[in-house]
Amino acid sequence: MPPVPADPTALHPMPEHPRVVLLKPLVKSPLIEVGDFSYYDDPDDPTAFETRNVLYHYGPERLVIGKYCALGTGTRFIMNGANHRMDGPSTFPFPTMGGSWAEHFDLITGLPGRGDTVVGNDVWFGHGATVMPGVRIGHGAIIAAGAVVTGDVPDYGIVGGNPARLIRTRYDAADIARLLAVAWWDWPVRHITRHVRTIMSGTVADLEEAATQIDQP
Repeated sequence: MPPVPADPTALHPMPEHPRVVLLKPLVKSPLIEVGDFSYYDDPDDPTAFETRNVLYHYGPERLVIGKYCALGTGTRFIMNGANHRMDGPSTFPFPTMGGSWAEHFDLITGLPGRGDTVVGNDVWFGHGATVMPGVRIGHGAIIAAGAVVTGDVPDYGIVGGNPARLIRTRYDAADIARLLAVAWWDWPVRHITRHVRTIMSGTVADLEEAATQIDQP
Protein backbone atom coordinates (compact mmCIF):
# COMPACT_ATOMS: atom_id res chain seq x y z
CA MET A 1 0.00 0.00 0.00
CA PRO A 2 1.51 3.38 -1.00
CA PRO A 3 2.36 5.93 1.73
CA VAL A 4 -0.50 8.32 2.50
CA PRO A 5 0.39 12.03 2.69
CA ALA A 6 -0.97 14.28 5.42
CA ASP A 7 -3.85 16.62 4.58
CA PRO A 8 -2.67 20.22 3.94
CA THR A 9 -6.25 21.51 4.20
CA ALA A 10 -6.90 20.25 7.75
CA LEU A 11 -7.21 23.22 10.09
CA HIS A 12 -6.29 21.06 13.10
CA PRO A 13 -3.81 18.42 11.88
CA MET A 14 -3.64 16.99 15.41
CA PRO A 15 -7.32 16.83 16.46
CA GLU A 16 -6.38 15.81 19.98
CA HIS A 17 -4.33 19.03 20.27
CA PRO A 18 -6.52 21.94 19.07
CA ARG A 19 -3.75 24.36 20.02
CA VAL A 20 -2.07 23.50 16.68
CA VAL A 21 -3.42 24.95 13.43
CA LEU A 22 -2.26 24.86 9.85
CA LEU A 23 -2.07 28.47 8.71
CA LYS A 24 -2.88 28.11 5.02
CA PRO A 25 -6.50 26.99 5.57
CA LEU A 26 -6.85 29.52 8.41
CA VAL A 27 -5.76 32.88 7.03
CA LYS A 28 -8.22 34.99 5.06
CA SER A 29 -6.33 38.24 4.51
CA PRO A 30 -5.20 38.83 0.92
CA LEU A 31 -2.09 40.42 2.42
CA ILE A 32 -0.94 37.13 3.99
CA GLU A 33 0.34 34.16 2.00
CA VAL A 34 1.28 30.87 3.68
CA GLY A 35 2.58 27.65 2.17
CA ASP A 36 1.38 24.12 2.81
CA PHE A 37 1.82 22.56 6.26
CA SER A 38 3.19 25.65 8.01
CA TYR A 39 1.65 25.65 11.47
CA TYR A 40 1.16 27.77 14.57
CA ASP A 41 0.97 26.39 18.13
CA ASP A 42 -0.83 28.36 20.85
CA PRO A 43 -2.73 27.02 23.90
CA ASP A 44 -4.98 30.08 24.05
CA ASP A 45 -6.43 30.76 20.60
CA PRO A 46 -4.31 29.74 17.60
CA THR A 47 -7.18 30.57 15.25
CA ALA A 48 -6.72 34.28 16.10
CA PHE A 49 -3.31 34.30 14.41
CA GLU A 50 -4.20 37.03 11.91
CA THR A 51 -5.24 39.52 14.60
CA ARG A 52 -3.02 38.54 17.52
CA ASN A 53 0.20 37.64 15.76
CA VAL A 54 0.30 39.82 12.66
CA LEU A 55 0.24 43.34 14.05
CA TYR A 56 -0.30 46.79 12.47
CA HIS A 57 -0.98 45.16 9.12
CA TYR A 58 -2.78 47.83 7.13
CA GLY A 59 -1.05 47.16 3.81
CA PRO A 60 0.00 47.28 1.10
CA GLU A 61 2.98 45.30 2.38
CA ARG A 62 2.51 41.54 2.51
CA LEU A 63 3.51 38.80 4.89
CA VAL A 64 4.73 35.72 3.00
CA ILE A 65 5.49 32.50 4.89
CA GLY A 66 6.82 29.47 3.05
CA LYS A 67 6.00 25.78 3.39
CA TYR A 68 6.76 23.51 6.33
CA CYS A 69 7.41 26.31 8.82
CA ALA A 70 6.93 25.80 12.57
CA LEU A 71 5.77 28.85 14.54
CA GLY A 72 6.01 28.57 18.31
CA THR A 73 3.56 30.21 20.69
CA GLY A 74 3.73 34.00 20.61
CA THR A 75 5.57 34.33 17.30
CA ARG A 76 4.68 37.81 16.10
CA PHE A 77 5.19 39.77 12.93
CA ILE A 78 5.32 43.56 13.30
CA MET A 79 4.28 45.13 10.01
CA ASN A 80 5.03 48.54 8.49
CA GLY A 81 1.85 50.06 9.90
CA ALA A 82 3.62 50.27 13.24
CA ASN A 83 5.87 53.07 11.97
CA HIS A 84 5.65 56.57 13.47
CA ARG A 85 7.27 59.80 12.35
CA MET A 86 10.67 60.38 13.92
CA ASP A 87 11.75 63.55 12.12
CA GLY A 88 9.96 65.96 14.47
CA PRO A 89 9.84 66.58 18.22
CA SER A 90 6.99 64.08 18.83
CA THR A 91 6.37 60.56 17.53
CA PHE A 92 2.68 60.59 18.63
CA PRO A 93 0.23 59.96 15.73
CA PHE A 94 -2.15 62.87 16.50
CA PRO A 95 -4.23 62.61 13.25
CA THR A 96 -5.41 59.07 14.09
CA MET A 97 -7.18 60.33 17.22
CA GLY A 98 -9.85 62.24 15.28
CA GLY A 99 -11.33 65.70 15.75
CA SER A 100 -9.53 68.54 14.05
CA TRP A 101 -6.33 66.55 14.42
CA ALA A 102 -7.51 64.41 11.50
CA GLU A 103 -6.96 67.40 9.19
CA HIS A 104 -3.26 66.67 9.46
CA PHE A 105 -3.48 63.09 8.24
CA ASP A 106 -0.89 63.82 5.57
CA LEU A 107 1.68 63.85 8.37
CA ILE A 108 1.36 60.08 8.81
CA THR A 109 0.82 58.94 5.24
CA GLY A 110 3.70 57.87 3.09
CA LEU A 111 5.94 56.93 6.00
CA PRO A 112 9.00 54.98 4.87
CA GLY A 113 8.53 51.21 4.80
CA ARG A 114 10.78 48.22 4.27
CA GLY A 115 8.47 46.30 1.99
CA ASP A 116 7.14 42.78 2.35
CA THR A 117 8.13 40.47 5.19
CA VAL A 118 9.20 37.17 3.62
CA VAL A 119 9.89 33.88 5.39
CA GLY A 120 11.41 31.00 3.45
CA ASN A 121 10.56 27.32 3.70
CA ASP A 122 11.31 25.02 6.65
CA VAL A 123 11.86 27.84 9.17
CA TRP A 124 11.47 27.19 12.91
CA PHE A 125 10.39 30.05 15.18
CA GLY A 126 10.93 29.57 18.90
CA HIS A 127 8.50 30.72 21.60
CA GLY A 128 7.93 34.47 21.62
CA ALA A 129 10.00 35.34 18.57
CA THR A 130 9.31 38.75 17.04
CA VAL A 131 9.99 39.71 13.42
CA MET A 132 10.22 43.38 12.52
CA PRO A 133 8.93 44.92 9.25
CA GLY A 134 10.49 44.06 5.93
CA VAL A 135 12.72 41.28 7.21
CA ARG A 136 13.62 38.38 4.93
CA ILE A 137 14.33 35.03 6.56
CA GLY A 138 16.07 32.35 4.52
CA HIS A 139 15.17 28.70 4.02
CA GLY A 140 15.97 26.31 6.86
CA ALA A 141 16.62 29.07 9.39
CA ILE A 142 16.04 28.79 13.14
CA ILE A 143 14.83 31.79 15.15
CA ALA A 144 15.57 31.32 18.84
CA ALA A 145 12.95 31.79 21.54
CA GLY A 146 12.51 35.46 22.41
CA ALA A 147 14.56 36.68 19.48
CA VAL A 148 13.77 40.09 17.97
CA VAL A 149 14.67 39.85 14.30
CA THR A 150 15.49 43.29 12.93
CA GLY A 151 17.55 42.27 9.89
CA ASP A 152 17.66 39.58 7.24
CA VAL A 153 18.54 36.01 8.22
CA PRO A 154 20.62 33.85 5.85
CA ASP A 155 19.58 30.42 4.62
CA TYR A 156 20.08 27.83 7.36
CA GLY A 157 21.15 30.52 9.82
CA ILE A 158 20.48 30.31 13.56
CA VAL A 159 19.79 33.68 15.16
CA GLY A 160 18.98 34.76 18.70
CA GLY A 161 18.93 37.74 21.03
CA ASN A 162 17.55 41.29 20.95
CA PRO A 163 18.38 42.46 18.41
CA ALA A 164 18.91 39.01 16.92
CA ARG A 165 22.44 38.14 15.85
CA LEU A 166 23.70 35.24 13.75
CA ILE A 167 24.89 32.53 16.14
CA ARG A 168 26.00 30.11 13.44
CA THR A 169 24.81 28.41 10.29
CA ARG A 170 23.51 24.87 10.40
CA TYR A 171 25.72 23.78 7.49
CA ASP A 172 28.77 25.10 5.69
CA ALA A 173 28.38 27.19 2.54
CA ALA A 174 28.90 24.26 0.17
CA ASP A 175 26.27 22.09 1.86
CA ILE A 176 23.82 25.00 2.05
CA ALA A 177 24.15 25.41 -1.71
CA ARG A 178 23.44 21.68 -2.14
CA LEU A 179 20.40 21.86 0.14
CA LEU A 180 19.01 24.83 -1.75
CA ALA A 181 19.51 22.98 -5.02
CA VAL A 182 17.61 19.97 -3.66
CA ALA A 183 14.78 22.19 -2.33
CA TRP A 184 12.95 19.23 -0.82
CA TRP A 185 9.99 21.46 0.14
CA ASP A 186 9.12 21.70 -3.56
CA TRP A 187 8.98 17.95 -4.05
CA PRO A 188 5.57 16.38 -4.71
CA VAL A 189 3.96 15.65 -1.37
CA ARG A 190 3.81 11.94 -2.11
CA HIS A 191 7.56 11.88 -2.70
CA ILE A 192 8.10 13.77 0.54
CA THR A 193 5.92 11.18 2.27
CA ARG A 194 8.15 8.37 1.00
CA HIS A 195 11.27 10.15 2.26
CA VAL A 196 10.21 11.70 5.57
CA ARG A 197 12.97 9.87 7.46
CA THR A 198 15.61 11.11 5.03
CA ILE A 199 14.33 14.69 5.24
CA MET A 200 14.30 14.62 9.03
CA SER A 201 17.47 12.68 9.82
CA GLY A 202 19.42 11.97 6.63
CA THR A 203 22.54 13.56 5.22
CA VAL A 204 22.74 16.07 2.40
CA ALA A 205 23.90 13.24 0.15
CA ASP A 206 20.87 11.18 1.18
CA LEU A 207 18.58 14.04 0.17
CA GLU A 208 20.34 14.38 -3.16
CA GLU A 209 19.89 10.67 -3.79
CA ALA A 210 16.19 10.90 -2.91
CA ALA A 211 15.82 13.82 -5.30
CA THR A 212 16.95 11.63 -8.20
CA GLN A 213 14.03 9.27 -7.52
CA ILE A 214 11.20 11.80 -7.83
CA ASP A 215 9.91 10.45 -11.15
CA GLN A 216 10.07 6.82 -10.05
CA PRO A 217 6.80 5.06 -9.16
